[in-house]
Amino acid sequence: MKPNLSLFHSLFHDASCALLIFRQLLQSNANPNHLTFSLLIKAFLSSSSFSRGSPTTRIQVNQIPTQLLKRGIDQFLYVNTALIDFYMKLGFTTHARQLFEDLPSTDVVSWNVLICGYTQNGHPHDALQLFVHMLRESFRPNQITIASLLPSCGHRELFLQSRSVHAFGIKAGLGLDPQLRFTDMAKLIYEYYPTKDLISLTGIISSYSEKGEVESVVQGFIQTVQLDIKPDAVALIRVLHGISDPSHFAIGCAFHGYGLKSGLNNDCLVANGLISTYSRFDEIQAALSLFFDRREKPLITWNSVISGCVQAGNSSDAMELFFQMNMCGQKPDAITITSLLSGCCQLGYLQIGETLHGYILRNNLKVEDFTVTALIDMYTKCGRLDYAEKFYSINDPCLATWNSIILGHSLYGLEHKAFSCFSKLQEQGLEPDKITFLGVLAACTHGGLVYAGMEYFRIMREEYGLMPTLQHYACLVGLLGRAGLFKEAIDIINNMEIRPDSAVWVALLSACWIQQEVKLGQKFVFIELQKRWDDVARVRGMMRDSGGDGCSGVSVIEVTPLRDTNNNLCPSEVDFNTSIWQHLCLY
Repeated sequence: MKPNLSLFHSLFHDASCALLIFRQLLQSNANPNHLTFSLLIKAFLSSSSFSRGSPTTRIQVNQIPTQLLKRGIDQFLYVNTALIDFYMKLGFTTHARQLFEDLPSTDVVSWNVLICGYTQNGHPHDALQLFVHMLRESFRPNQITIASLLPSCGHRELFLQSRSVHAFGIKAGLGLDPQLRFTDMAKLIYEYYPTKDLISLTGIISSYSEKGEVESVVQGFIQTVQLDIKPDAVALIRVLHGISDPSHFAIGCAFHGYGLKSGLNNDCLVANGLISTYSRFDEIQAALSLFFDRREKPLITWNSVISGCVQAGNSSDAMELFFQMNMCGQKPDAITITSLLSGCCQLGYLQIGETLHGYILRNNLKVEDFTVTALIDMYTKCGRLDYAEKFYSINDPCLATWNSIILGHSLYGLEHKAFSCFSKLQEQGLEPDKITFLGVLAACTHGGLVYAGMEYFRIMREEYGLMPTLQHYACLVGLLGRAGLFKEAIDIINNMEIRPDSAVWVALLSACWIQQEVKLGQKFVFIELQKRWDDVARVRGMMRDSGGDGCSGVSVIEVTPLRDTNNNLCPSEVDFNTSIWQHLCLY
């Protein structure tokens, strides 16, 4: 009876086991194929007991190409490429190069594997020479080629060659990953550039700022001053752009002080940058103070302060500023309207949102994708899904527009429409992001679709490589909890890569309330949260902000409050609003 190859393949777990089974396979009547060798190589690479560079390893490794040649499988390029990668990871660079040279044909993948191997084994000269050879052979490098070469750029003696590689990548339009573009090459230029001037130093500050490396941004700015190079407005703006986390508030204030001393705060763009920075810190009064202190207020400054107010959750102030803007004779543009539409979402101002929509139509404003997205979001969250659906037929909507549509359907419990939009998004060639998956997970939660929710969560992580945020986990925990699957929900929480916050626990407690599992909820509070008292203290705030689980299905309505002759809210109105808000927090 001829042995089953699939059975042998399933037993290839580690190097020692795989090699033993492979020998048994050769002694049997089974004839190993290209898949056999691919799995064998993979088993060797994944084995922790496989000693790199040892004599025993060399003997074992040399058996593989011999068998490939004997059985005529050496013609499969991808098997040989895997073997080259195997040699390189073991440090056998000579073996890898010889195998590469003996290949009857090569492709970009095999070139990339060899280049990457040289880089990882500390042979930058060989990697760069191979890159030149690749170009001479008329092979077109791709993103992986350039990314594999970037680690070689940290060698001072290869500075000029490294700059050429980087320039080639830009000129070829390879769209280098920003995480790669702004690290090795930027640091190299900063350290070894023969003449450091303001332009080059501002460039390195910008690269750190784009990555959010605040400490490196500050150090770069300090070194600029130490070199007696006076930073200009552009340099200060780049610094402010990189300061976004509230924990960096003191750093932002320090650069504000530098701007005052140097006179750079008089620059309109610097002032706008400071307004945006304080808004990100939720220091809206400081942002407003900067705004009102300026004599000249061009449109870009109005946009900065209005957008800042909306982002900080002070949409009422944004509306008031818009009225003042009109009184000053300043006409809004698409950016102004978009910010105000977002403010209408927060306040439930449907009438103002409709007025802004009418302004766009009457003045023939150029409607950008972000404006369409804001309109869909406004109509959806203000309770007019029928109006929002009129925008769904636009040609080639961008990802942000699709996200808004999906979230809109999720908000109204139309999970199947949300899933349909997700499929159309993929058919259009767009790649979903974390917001997209938050929308479909919310749809699954409102529809009670446990299997679909788990599947979308898996797709997000495994197929698109997206790390779930706390909001994603809150949705998933809420979905499982509402279905009564509390054990599975707790397993999700215990296996989270990040520490669960109050929103995740509130999602679980809300599910206990819905399922009338009061005792179970008390158990979670007193047992699961006994070492998380800081989370418990924030539960009330999270319930107020998220309505329970971070994906609640409610829209906002505009209510005109009743007031007495002293312009105070009537007690009945206060009680009414409080009652409604507390009620919404439970769902």
